[in-house]
This record gives sequence, structure tokens and C-alpha cells, in this order.
Amino acid sequence: MKKQQPQISEEKILETSWELLGEGGIETFSMRRLANRLGIQAPSLYWYFKSKQKLYQRLANQVSKMILEEFHSEGDWKEQLMGLAITVRNVLSRYPCSTQLMMMTLPHEPDIIRFTNRMLLCVESTPLKQEQKMQVVTTLVNYVFYFVLDDYQHERSVTAILKDQEEHPGEEMIRLLDSMSETDAGLFRRMFTNGLFELMGTDRAFEFGLKLILYGIERVIKEQER
Repeated sequence: MKKQQPQISEEKILETSWELLGEGGIETFSMRRLANRLGIQAPSLYWYFKSKQKLYQRLANQVSKMILEEFHSEGDWKEQLMGLAITVRNVLSRYPCSTQLMMMTLPHEPDIIRFTNRMLLCVESTPLKQEQKMQVVTTLVNYVFYFVLDDYQHERSVTAILKDQEEHPGEEMIRLLDSMSETDAGLFRRMFTNGLFELMGTDRAFEFGLKLILYGIERVIKEQER
């Protein structure tokens, strides 16, 4: 007798996958947990995805599609790259673990390829060499990925610490810094007590980092035009 395909949609699988990723992170995600949440047997998932990696690919493709739909920036190459970076950050911040998924997957999905192609189009008008254009795109997207991932991991770490102890992690840090010498921690201590580390993860910090990258690209272009 021919096996029948389970009565569940790919859309529902993706939707439930995002729910599980939001609850426990990518570390606890498994096809078995996904199947349990969907109320089906784990082997049924393989009608749709041959492996967890294939599922990750499709989730990353979904994220890429959303980025493309939300990116409408016009202007020169700097304005386009700035707008694209902001769009990528906004989308990744809405979907838990999406940054990890984008970093773990290969561009073997149509919208991931379209996303990469769109990034390259942002710098196509520049006089940079082809390999330099690829390096620009790689540098920019790695910056955005790391910025979002660092903010996500920081929030998780603070939440875990607060769950295990009543004291705020900032108070523990102050005690540690006070126990260290001026030579070893003086500058770090002053920056911490002045609240400068609270800028981490903010729009202000993100945009400043982008400017450093964009001005660096502009400098390279000017040097090549001489």
C-alpha cells in the first residue's frame, strides 16, 4: 500500500519552527520537538524536509524573502547599503535565531540568492573590482549579523543570570572592576561606570558602525580613482 502524505502544511511547519526557536533557542531545537508541537510523528516531517539542515535552509530563505520585500531604498551606493543594512537588522531582530540560520546555511535557495544579488547591485555602480564588491557585501552583512547576534546573546545571558540570582549583573561587574588595578581595568572601569556600554545594541551604535564601514569603502574608491 502506498504511503499517504501527512495532513500538515509546509507553512505550518515553518510557523511552528519559529515558535520553538523563540522559546528555547536554536540549541534546543530538534525535529522531534517540532513534531511533538505539531502533534505528528517525527518521520512525517521528512515528507517536507529531508533533514533539519533542509528546514534551516527554508527558514533562512523565508527571512531573505522578507528582507527583499521590505527593502525599498533609493539613492547612491552608500544610501542603498545603509538602507539595506537597517532593513536586514530589523527583520533579523523580529525572528529569533534568524541570524544563526542565515550564518549556518548555504545560498542554495532562490530568495537567498536574490538577497545576495540585491546586495551586489547596491555597489555595482562603483569602480571597485568584482572581488572587492563581493568583499564589501560580505563585510557589511557580517557586521549586521554579528551586531544582531551579539545583542540577542547579551539579552539571553542577562535573563539567565537574573533567573539564577537576585543581584543585577551590573552590580557584580562593579565589584569585580573595583578589585582590579588601574593598570588592568582603569579605562574599562570609567567607561562602564559612565554608562558607555549601555550604548551596545542601540540604533546609535549600529549606525556609527555602519558609517565606519561606508567611509572605509569610500576611501578605497577614492584611492583607486587617483
